[in-house]
Amino acid sequence: MNTALPFFSYSDADPEPRSLALHSEAQCKEAQRVEARLEAYARFGVDLGLERIEKLLAAMDSPHHQVPIIHVAGTNGKGSVCAYLAAVLSAAGYRTGRYTSPHLIHWTERICIDGKQISWADLQASLDRVESVIQPEDLPADMTPTQFEVFTAAAWQYFADQQVDIAVVEVGLGGRLDATNVFAAPLVTVIVSIGRDHWQRLGDTLAEIAGEKAGILKPGVAAIAGPLPLEAESVVTARAQALNAPLTWVTPAELTATGHLIYSGIEYLPSLLGEHQRTNSACAVAALQTLRAQGWQISDEAIISGMAQAKWPGRLQKVQVKGQPLLIDGAHNADAARSLRTYLDQTFPNQSVTWLIGMLDTKDHPGVFAALLRAGDRLHLVPVPGHLSANPNDLAKLALQICPNLDILKTHLDLEAGLSAAFTAEHLAVGLSAEPPAKPPAKSLAAPTVLCGSLYLIGHFYAQHEQFGLEMAASAQDQSSSIGVK
Repeated sequence: MNTALPFFSYSDADPEPRSLALHSEAQCKEAQRVEARLEAYARFGVDLGLERIEKLLAAMDSPHHQVPIIHVAGTNGKGSVCAYLAAVLSAAGYRTGRYTSPHLIHWTERICIDGKQISWADLQASLDRVESVIQPEDLPADMTPTQFEVFTAAAWQYFADQQVDIAVVEVGLGGRLDATNVFAAPLVTVIVSIGRDHWQRLGDTLAEIAGEKAGILKPGVAAIAGPLPLEAESVVTARAQALNAPLTWVTPAELTATGHLIYSGIEYLPSLLGEHQRTNSACAVAALQTLRAQGWQISDEAIISGMAQAKWPGRLQKVQVKGQPLLIDGAHNADAARSLRTYLDQTFPNQSVTWLIGMLDTKDHPGVFAALLRAGDRLHLVPVPGHLSANPNDLAKLALQICPNLDILKTHLDLEAGLSAAFTAEHLAVGLSAEPPAKPPAKSLAAPTVLCGSLYLIGHFYAQHEQFGLEMAASAQDQSSSIGVK
């Protein structure tokens, strides 16, 4: 087998994503101004802790205290749960804020009310309020707020100014020391899943990571948890008991013959794809039922409507590029990769897959490859521009060790080159292995090329392919096979 790999040089790669896909020159200038303001705080990096954000919010007259919240944590699935919750609460007639991270293209994606992103002008105004109480020259470096803390404070200010009825808040990293964890009494807390990701900051073991996630639990506040590994489950259980926090363990929703789901007597059709949405959607329904018990008016009809309308771009997203089908998914850790592979095996059984993958240097590369790759698959590796990317050559060597019978293995200087090669590979049954790729059975759907490995890479794709934009991405969910189980 020929294992020679093309030389990859970062000096040849695009160091930054192309200009954002905006609708006007004015919007582009607004985006650049926001980027410049936030870049001033980027040098402080990721520095988990609550002292800075608490002092910052106190100086702003505590806008977060004006907003009832649902707080959602988890290694995977928390974004989907936030999307479901926000959509249902809006359908129930509540003015609903949603705060999530990271964004795919625009900073404005992170802050939404009833599904509408904050305007650039309103974001500038919220940042004005935050910066009005920051005097960097008077602060030691370790007390200057980080970029995430500044933006999080801006979100609370916006939600308070807009007088939202409720906000759904996604944890940025971990939970215990995350800048979103400043609420003494959220309405309900949710831990969707716990897996091995961000171990460099959260701990090497699942128990340590669970301890960080369980840091969002509050005394006497109802908590919802999805199925967890045993060592994580014991940590969350102990923490809930110590806080006298009522804890509901969620099981995956029941799948009907029609592809609908049933959880706690409510039948619904989720808008998002994948077997893992059985758990994600069930966590959302359980949280909504907790709100019902507190007096919030949320009908079954609102739940059914909201679950069908939830949008979460870049996760099992189907698009057409250059006339070819492309499945986009932000899977960037082993658990998410297993969910992606399960979806493909169930939806396109016995078929080889063409992969287009880029990953950050800090991720679990062996775990992701072991979950995704199978003999006969075709693998194209690209860098993640503008971030600490893993070297595609190093990834290629690792992929060969984990799955030596790949049909094609190539590295590329950038995403566009990788896309062109991947689409060509769909039509050429040639490559590295002596054995041909698995042939799909007659009448089966053809497996698409799959782009995955990093949400930053997905965002770069959307920025490069402006014809899609996030509006298309947010509405392109395939309703005909919501769960992908045959």
